[in-house]
Amino acid sequence: MEKILILGAGGQLGKELADALSKVYGQSNIILSDIKPIENSEFVTEIVDVLNSEQILTVLKKHAITHIYHLAAILSAAGEKNPALAWNINMNGLLNVLEVAVGLQIKQVFWPSSIAAFGPNTPRVNTPQFCIMDPNTMYGITKLTGERLCEYYFLKKGLDVRSLRYPGIISYATPPGGGTTDYAIHIFHEALKHQKYTCFLSENTELPMIYMPDAVRATMELMQAPKEKISVRSSYNLAAISFTPKQIAQEIQKHISQFQINYQPDFRQSIADSWPKSIDDSFARKDWNWKHEYNLPEIVKDMLFHIQKSL
Repeated sequence: MEKILILGAGGQLGKELADALSKVYGQSNIILSDIKPIENSEFVTEIVDVLNSEQILTVLKKHAITHIYHLAAILSAAGEKNPALAWNINMNGLLNVLEVAVGLQIKQVFWPSSIAAFGPNTPRVNTPQFCIMDPNTMYGITKLTGERLCEYYFLKKGLDVRSLRYPGIISYATPPGGGTTDYAIHIFHEALKHQKYTCFLSENTELPMIYMPDAVRATMELMQAPKEKISVRSSYNLAAISFTPKQIAQEIQKHISQFQINYQPDFRQSIADSWPKSIDDSFARKDWNWKHEYNLPEIVKDMLFHIQKSL
């Protein structure tokens, strides 16, 4: 029986991943943890600082955990404001998890990478699985380093660790969390509340994106795939759609005709300019039959519906 611990469960991906996992493995077999208390959760919760390996070890033993989803991280824009903190949490936290997982013979570990692991000399269109990777943000540097660590622990320690390079994740369930692609969440809240939005990226900044239900399903499909099917032990490219702020604004205007957008690019523009415009995820599609479901019109319609309900 799988017993799953989600570290960093208070972030964007954690709650929705927990809900999906509980439908397969049962709510009582999913344990959520974060550095701060997780309020109003129907799951068992723990406080865990990923920089404290003893805390991790204690919770793993207490709940007889077999699978770890390690989501705790400082994201891209937040990482540029405090790069030393981003390095410490993103790298030492991952190292602690990998070490403890090997010691307890944990069956599987999931760790998310990102398109931030690419850089200005990476091919930006249809970015291949294997290419030049020269990230120039602290977040991206920790993601690339983390990929190398994950593959090292698989090759040298036999740990079944798996990873996805997420594009920007769009979700109605959680507020923006300090990422460069988070404009594609904030824009919906502002469109519904004020019918206007000031975007921190320029209008034609094209970036890869994915809707949360697709991101969650991809994560679960990767983890459920037979071990012999997994050919990439650094991190799989993952793709769904790519669009610009102008394109998403135009799609929103089909539902909210008075919606207006203007553009005031800030420091996040240079981050976005170093990332791919589109991703080649053929390895994921070949190895474990990945296929996205949501396109831009479907995402916009669903986001507006659910955020309107919450407002």
